[in-house]
Amino acid sequence: MDDQYFMKMALDLAVKGIGCTSPNPMVGAVVVKDGRLVGSGYHQMVGGPHAEVNAIEAAGEQANGATLYVTLEPCNHTGRTPPCTQKIIEAGIRRVVVAMMDPNTHVAGGGAKFLSEQGIPVTTGVCRQQARKINEVFIKFIRTRRPYIFVKCASTLDGRIAARSGDAKWVTGEKARQFVHRLRHAVDGILVGINTVRLDNPSLTTRLPDVDGKDPVRIILDTHLTISPRAKLLQQASDSETIVVTGQDPASEKVAALERMGGSVLRSELKNGLIEMDALMDQLGALGLTSILIEGGSRVLSSAFRSGIVDKVFFFYAPKILGGDDGIPICSGPGPDLMSQSIPVKDISVHRFGDDVMIEGYLAPLPDN
Repeated sequence: MDDQYFMKMALDLAVKGIGCTSPNPMVGAVVVKDGRLVGSGYHQMVGGPHAEVNAIEAAGEQANGATLYVTLEPCNHTGRTPPCTQKIIEAGIRRVVVAMMDPNTHVAGGGAKFLSEQGIPVTTGVCRQQARKINEVFIKFIRTRRPYIFVKCASTLDGRIAARSGDAKWVTGEKARQFVHRLRHAVDGILVGINTVRLDNPSLTTRLPDVDGKDPVRIILDTHLTISPRAKLLQQASDSETIVVTGQDPASEKVAALERMGGSVLRSELKNGLIEMDALMDQLGALGLTSILIEGGSRVLSSAFRSGIVDKVFFFYAPKILGGDDGIPICSGPGPDLMSQSIPVKDISVHRFGDDVMIEGYLAPLPDN
């Protein structure tokens, strides 16, 4: 069994932290001695012990003389927790294998260098691409201070997200919708436009059968602050807040009414009468939101694509055809003149959820490190 074998075990552990570690990365670690797994762990929550610490403590005395496999370079600084490098040295770890270096430019390489200086050999880059994919949100946020943007949409085969009446229940089946709720659990925020709130009156919460799902922060684009106080997302019990993004000069009585309902108002720049999406991303990043799932509707999706903020897409296609040109399209508003001006989607993967098909792909590469 080689280094990749054990690193893949650590990567499988890392993803157990989905939805629980933001703004920290997801990290997994295993301790191996004489070719045998003797300890494992992952980063379970913000402020809790790091993966290396959990794995070493699980190994106990067997960590002495063992090899540590960890998906992210061990930290050599004190943050919410002490430096992991000290724990590694004290445990008597003989060798450390790392999947990816820390993307934080202020600390990158510090942990590996320190361990090497203490006589502990460090191997880096094992399963690096898999580790980067797991932590694509963390990599972008730590390097740019802007949230990683996912777009999800569900349409018929002829490209309609709703019938002409606005009815969209349901385009896709239960398995596809469960996947979307897992996405909601994973991200910090979910964003829709005010038209979606009016038509669908959504809760924008996470509902999972096997996990106590985390509700994302609900972000509503509402240029003129017209949201109804009876909107479901203002009525429910949830640990996450609702932020309504509006123009620079909303009516004070509307702001007061929304705040009485427990919502908050975020004033943002406008462009052609709509929320300026690129500037908004800086504001949301400043609030500490590392990832946003945009769920629509068609005008919001179009604005997001045109502004160039989207990193990754999940397009669901149901085996249904509306058969007219009056349903609601995936995107609305002006597009480019030429097909050559379309937005390329790369690194495509295709998934099945019952009869529904999902296309996953990337619009923007990650910052390298």
